[in-house]
Order: sequence, then C-alpha cells, then structure tokens
Amino acid sequence: VQLQASGGGLVQAGGSLRLSCAASGRIFSNNNMGWFRQAPGKEREGVSCISPSDGNIYYTDSVKGRFTISTNNAKRAVYLQMNSLKPEDTAVYYCAVHRGPWQSAMAGIPFDYFGQGTQVTVSS
Repeated sequence: VQLQASGGGLVQAGGSLRLSCAASGRIFSNNNMGWFRQAPGKEREGVSCISPSDGNIYYTDSVKGRFTISTNNAKRAVYLQMNSLKPEDTAVYYCAVHRGPWQSAMAGIPFDYFGQGTQVTVSS
C-alpha cells in the first residue's frame, strides 16, 4: 500500500487548504482512511477519520466545524478540506489507512499504513 499526500502549503490565519491523499495497492472499500498531524515538539495527533463503506466520521474536537473529510472510492482517495485555519493547525499532515473495524476515536488505534507528510503552515 502506498499513500501519496499533497495540498499542503503556507496560508494566513482564516484561510483554507485542501489536502488530498491518493492510495494505491491493496486498499479495500471497507478500510478506514484518516489524517494525522504532528507539530514540532508535539506527539502525533489523529485529526479525522472516515469509514467509506458506512459513512462513519470522526473529528478531533479542535477541528470540528472547520475541517471536512471526504473520500472518492473510485479514485481511492481521501481529502481534508480545512477552513478557518489557525496558527495552531501548523503541522505536518499524514494520511493513513486502518484495516480494522471502525473505532469512534483515533488515539491508540494502530493504523496500518502512513503516507509521507505534507507541511501545513498557518501564519498569524
């Protein structure tokens, strides 16, 4: 499985970015797909996750109402629309795949594959 993330960049506070992640290899329609982020000096944090097969979605509290996750199963892709960005959203963002059953959380869940990161920088 390979995951290729793109869409990061530099944006001012209040701006928007859309991250994309294209998956190749043995990705199945019932695999959960998500986004993590890691800021300098901080632990990796689960941001959002989606179950394409049944539509379950999880967001960490700090991004609710601002970020939207979506998928395109035909293209085996996952997207993260990020609006009203804040400086504290600055981090390297990683897409990931979890082959296990849906969990209504991301902390402690062993995701199976991670892509390379894409840098998101929000200036104040």
